[in-house]
Amino acid sequence: MPTAKVRNLENKEVGDVELNDAIFGVELNESLIHAAVRNYLANRRQGTSATKTRGNVHGPQPRDWSYKMPKKMRRGALRSALSERLREGNLIIIEDFTIQNPRTKDFIGVMSSLGFNDDKKRTKTLIVDSLENANLVLASRNVQKTKITNGYGLNIYDIIYHEKVLISKSAVEELNHFLDPKRETKTETEAA
Repeated sequence: MPTAKVRNLENKEVGDVELNDAIFGVELNESLIHAAVRNYLANRRQGTSATKTRGNVHGPQPRDWSYKMPKKMRRGALRSALSERLREGNLIIIEDFTIQNPRTKDFIGVMSSLGFNDDKKRTKTLIVDSLENANLVLASRNVQKTKITNGYGLNIYDIIYHEKVLISKSAVEELNHFLDPKRETKTETEAA
């Protein structure tokens, strides 16, 4: 089982956490990650070009670019990307994201103490925590190159796009429940 150091907001190690091997110990599958990113970008595409003239027979018409990708493949791509971020050392477990005041200055101070904000360059950071943490959401919404999501809103594009991934301990448990491959096999046998 892979283990990771748990840090507090002052960047001090406060312990270790054992991560689920089925989620954070998966081999890198580049083709699966590539297919999942293409699916995500295609589903985001609008396709709203249209013509409205006499020659609209051959002009551009609205088109739906989205297509379905199997749920197992999407979750497998998430597991592979999270495992690779952990192996690179770019996945950091934080004990708790408690910010006293919803001020951007406080959030930037916390990110600087964690080593993610330089004066010249900011690191693209994805924070996975509960969206009910209102102070964190309010304090970080004006900071460029920072995105906050919860475990259920996590997508493959955000993991690939952001250089560092910060996950709270509660979000790790949420991901363990959401991405557990054993849970997928249970739903298959119940459906049959």
